[in-house]
Amino acid sequence: RAARSDTTEARATGSGHPVKSPMCENFVGAAHPGAETLVEVGSVVKEGETQCIIEAMKILNEIETDKAGTVVQILCVNGQAVEYGQPLFVIE
Repeated sequence: RAARSDTTEARATGSGHPVKSPMCENFVGAAHPGAETLVEVGSVVKEGETQCIIEAMKILNEIETDKAGTVVQILCVNGQAVEYGQPLFVIE
């Protein structure tokens, strides 16, 4: 898992504001199976808007953006295990 986290960190460097995971477990990009993803590259988001879900111990935790802007990178895929503090998205 460390190699995946290091790769994600490397991809997240550069300009933009990283939205980081506040917890460990599984990244979920949609509100429910079969639904469209909550955000895509190019999506304009407002501060406090839900960008993804982290499923931890069968509880779905909505992850909100802490900055308004445009999503320029999505750094995780559905079902990927994420670590505390790992960048999930980059917003400009």
